[in-house]
Amino acid sequence: MLSWQALTLRSLLSARRFLAPKLGGQDIESARANLDMAGELWRPLIPIDHIETLANGVPSEWVIPAGLGSDRVILYLHGGAYNAGSTRSHRALAANIAYAARARALVIDYRLAPEHPYPAALVDAFSAYRWLLDEGFRPEQIAVTGDSAGGGLTIALLTALRERGYPMPAAAVVLSPWTDLSTSGASWQENAKVDYLIHGSKLKEAARLYLKDISPQTPLASPVYANLKGLPSLLIQVGSEEVLLSDSQRLAVHARLAGVDATLEVWDGMQHVWHFAASFLPEARQAIERVGQFILAQVERQVVPALAPALTGAIHIR
Repeated sequence: MLSWQALTLRSLLSARRFLAPKLGGQDIESARANLDMAGELWRPLIPIDHIETLANGVPSEWVIPAGLGSDRVILYLHGGAYNAGSTRSHRALAANIAYAARARALVIDYRLAPEHPYPAALVDAFSAYRWLLDEGFRPEQIAVTGDSAGGGLTIALLTALRERGYPMPAAAVVLSPWTDLSTSGASWQENAKVDYLIHGSKLKEAARLYLKDISPQTPLASPVYANLKGLPSLLIQVGSEEVLLSDSQRLAVHARLAGVDATLEVWDGMQHVWHFAASFLPEARQAIERVGQFILAQVERQVVPALAPALTGAIHIR
């Protein structure tokens, strides 16, 4: 049974959707400002420190639960349809996940479309992961986590790492991931009326801006089409009322067929990345607790090998 908080939030989102003006074209600047404001609406559950840094030239921020000393690190890839989102919008969410996993988080400001279409975001994610290795973090200390577009980017990053011979992190977690930019999954139609956060037409336009001149079936842009063999243990969380539900279901099937230890959790009645509302929503806190347990379990089961020599050189992704 849904909590009263979940029922209240659903009603508010439904009313907001009903009262919103008819959809127009993409207003990128407004989308960016609105997501940053939304991210700041939901405060972290615990006090945090946040420190700006550069990860191989990628503007980033360390988000550290106050008083927590840990050698575990979460590389966090934010959502925002590849054209919005920032360290500001996702600081609280990354902090809550870091606290649950007894880790620190590195949140990166990867380059955004339309100014920087594919593969800019992937290049920046790759650079940040390589920076963590260069800084002395062992792969088995690292978990990669992302939501929405950042969830798809997480799977694309892991695929790119495997293809280039880099060591895999201990685990990966994706929240409501966008893994198919062709928007061809069944839930795009089936859940269109009950998903109060994702507007299908706007997300299709966002895909066009990110892809520019490449096919939406390009594996490193839509990783549901990628060869997922060799990826680390994977936790997928998605709400039952999302248009992106089928993106998660298909990702889980393809990952398992490739031999990946993939866990799919479909949370009844939840909207897109409900984890944002952890300061209000008990289901969000429960989901984040599950994420923390998963990351801790995967990190702790790793045998600690010697760190392989750091790989160098530019990355070129096509």
